[in-house]
Amino acid sequence: MTVQDIIEHYRNAVIQIATPYSTGTGFYLSKYNLIVTNEHVVRDNKAVVIDGERVEKQLTQVVYVDPMYDLAFLEVPERHEMPDVHISTATDFAEGDGVIAIGHPFGLKFTATQGILSSLSHKQKNINYFQHDAALNPGNSGGPLVDFRGQVIGVNTFIIRDGNNIGFSLPVNELVRTMEEFAVQHSKGVRCNSCANLVFENKVEEGYCPHCGTKIKMISDLDDYEAVGINKSIEELIQELGYNTDLCRKGPSNWLIKQGTADINISYYEKTGLIVGDAYLCSLPKKEIKPIYTYLLRQNYDLEGLTFSVKDQRIILSLLIYDQYFDKETAKKYLERLFQSADKYDELLIKEYGAYAKIDIA
Repeated sequence: MTVQDIIEHYRNAVIQIATPYSTGTGFYLSKYNLIVTNEHVVRDNKAVVIDGERVEKQLTQVVYVDPMYDLAFLEVPERHEMPDVHISTATDFAEGDGVIAIGHPFGLKFTATQGILSSLSHKQKNINYFQHDAALNPGNSGGPLVDFRGQVIGVNTFIIRDGNNIGFSLPVNELVRTMEEFAVQHSKGVRCNSCANLVFENKVEEGYCPHCGTKIKMISDLDDYEAVGINKSIEELIQELGYNTDLCRKGPSNWLIKQGTADINISYYEKTGLIVGDAYLCSLPKKEIKPIYTYLLRQNYDLEGLTFSVKDQRIILSLLIYDQYFDKETAKKYLERLFQSADKYDELLIKEYGAYAKIDIA
């Protein structure tokens, strides 16, 4: 397999994960019929949103969390077309071996970066990690580290803040050992932080680890997420406008709405007090740009509460509201107008002004 072949294969097996608190990456292993990710990606959530090339965006259950090894397993939807990926059984890894880190950094759909193994024995809390220089960024967590044979050799787990492409991945042998131990039970489970044994919900004894007696919190004991303050008001508006807020959440204070051909990102910036709704539409045409600019400027004069702008050739229709002036009925009116206008303008700009249809980057 060429590097490009490997990347294209994993494009269909790697999925994006979103919770009310964070975003991350996961990947499908058919042998165990589970999705693998990091514990810190799904922390404090019973269910998370997954989305991928071969799986429809939906909620899925968290079935295992392991704070010690920073691993988590997710239930695989019944309907999907994710391909199998192979787990490496090699033991001859060497410093200098080429690797590929695959994931969804910063909420982007899919990226793959190349590097080399820098160290095979980086110790962190008595756990051994692979160190490598394939670029990792927030959102890569939980994605696979792949060798040039196309096999998973690790789970991308953490980076050194301000480090120059210094990333760390849990070696695949630790993942396999945990999955084998988990697979013998048919129940949700956690790893006990005290004795390091796996504890399953069908074996736990009144909230205490059956091995060491330590108080332990199982997945079913977690509280359901409930937004508060402005976030709660925004989610209520999204719900009233006919969208499932669970599926729209895309990390803290951020929501993604699909409206026809348009992607609408809603964000609340608590420090500045700004609520921003950005509908990402088509891109400017290569030629005869003046007519489309003229049209957009005229629309800005006529539109109430909405504004057109252009960033990196992409046309954006935006709504701005300050939280100190937030009025639910007014906000609903403007959000509804943004949702209704986005798809209409996208189609019009493509057909009438030769704009290019967007490439999906959300």
